[in-house]
Amino acid sequence: MPILGTIIKKLIETKDKVSDFLERDPVEDQNKVLKELLAQAKDTAFGRHYHFDEILESENPAERFAQTVPFFDYNKINDEWWYRLHDGESDVTWPGSPSYFALSSGTTGGTSKRIPITDEMIQSIRRAGIRQVEALANFDLDPEFFEKEIMMLGSSTDLIDKGSHQEGEISGISASNIPFWFRSYYKPGMEISKIDDWDTRVQKIVEQAGDWDIGALSGIPSWMELMLQKVIEYHDLETIHDIWPNLQVYTSGGVAFEPYEKSFNKLLAHPIIVIDTYLASEGFIALQSRKETQSMKLLTNNGLYFEFVPFESQYIQSDGSLVPDAPSIGLSDVEQGKDYVLLLSSVSGLWRYMIGDTIQFTDVDRYEIRITGRTKFFLNVVGSQLSVNKMNDAIRHLEDKYDLKIPEFTVAAVKIDGSYYHHWYLGTDTPEFPVDELTDTLDEYLQSHNKNYGVARSKALHGVRVNLVPKARFYDWSERNKKKGGQVKMEKVMDEEKFQEWEAFCESQ
Repeated sequence: MPILGTIIKKLIETKDKVSDFLERDPVEDQNKVLKELLAQAKDTAFGRHYHFDEILESENPAERFAQTVPFFDYNKINDEWWYRLHDGESDVTWPGSPSYFALSSGTTGGTSKRIPITDEMIQSIRRAGIRQVEALANFDLDPEFFEKEIMMLGSSTDLIDKGSHQEGEISGISASNIPFWFRSYYKPGMEISKIDDWDTRVQKIVEQAGDWDIGALSGIPSWMELMLQKVIEYHDLETIHDIWPNLQVYTSGGVAFEPYEKSFNKLLAHPIIVIDTYLASEGFIALQSRKETQSMKLLTNNGLYFEFVPFESQYIQSDGSLVPDAPSIGLSDVEQGKDYVLLLSSVSGLWRYMIGDTIQFTDVDRYEIRITGRTKFFLNVVGSQLSVNKMNDAIRHLEDKYDLKIPEFTVAAVKIDGSYYHHWYLGTDTPEFPVDELTDTLDEYLQSHNKNYGVARSKALHGVRVNLVPKARFYDWSERNKKKGGQVKMEKVMDEEKFQEWEAFCESQ
């Protein structure tokens, strides 16, 4: 009998029930978080500039805050405020100086952003991680599961020492701050996790895989799938369950899991529980708390204040940023089924910060969301208004209709002989499939499921082109851009210049 696992499970179930009983109204939680953030930062340079003391004394701090503080994306807040942190100043947008900077390019090929990570943010991420563990009580797992090890495939924990602070990707920063009591469960362990080169680190994991009893996986789907394939090939296995028979849970994050579901499941002997999380460089935003849905519950009382801008073309500029006068709303006014651009204010000194993701509320009573895409991955050159969510749906339609696995894709609006085309590259292990048939099906599906796309196809959007390439081509592209593993995500939408580089890269392989 798994005595330790039974004890742990009972403790988690009891804690989860107590948490549910004590849980406050999320809207009230958000009002309290905003006031706490403003009070803590009112004496910083940012807080004095935007009169946080007056906002706090106003009748409606949330409304006054939205009227007083403008939207910020990374470039704007870095150019106007965070550059002072890099010059050694303190008390800029948050009291003191950050202990870490999270390096984030978001997608391959971008210049790394440096997001401040304060000690308060580290505590926020830890609390969210504990809440994720507590939520496992809702997934009907056997007591044995709670004695198994967890494989967390992130970026290197060998952070760059800058004297006053350290730098690295958020998954590496988080893993380097794992509580001591959790380290016996954590794999691949601190020594392997410090290896900077992704291929070398994965090779070490592959070689030692047989020494571990993994019950859960955690990481971005594309890189997790690649690692599992290498373990299977190295040990000459049929599925990953041949070496990790007790594997029951996969905690996904960073991108939608659906595009990878078919190819991922081929690596398993039987289905496992997939749990979505939303940990970004800017904070731990949401997590899946129940098995009946793949949606995630916003963490409304954990040092993050959320605002939402309707994701409509008139509010989005060509570079993916917001127009200055775009309307924003708070948690109390969101509508179910509507896409929003997510804004964050946080204990790391982010203020009305656009992280670039779009989300949709799937249950406004539970405040559950799903990530629907990126503002920069919004294909609207000729009015087609294609979000990543709609692109993913179209790809899944192709997979289901033709029994294909297409875990990766990218698309661009390109001009050929004066006319616009949507040019798709689909990553699949069946690159010999008839392209013309796929092209017609893709185009027909998008026209029938997206009114704006249908209108564009009857006017400025002249046609669709499709290329099939091995899915490994996408991973090679990441490696070519020195952005392999960790938090790296492939661009789903490219501009014409980047797309020309991509095409040249594909032709050279």
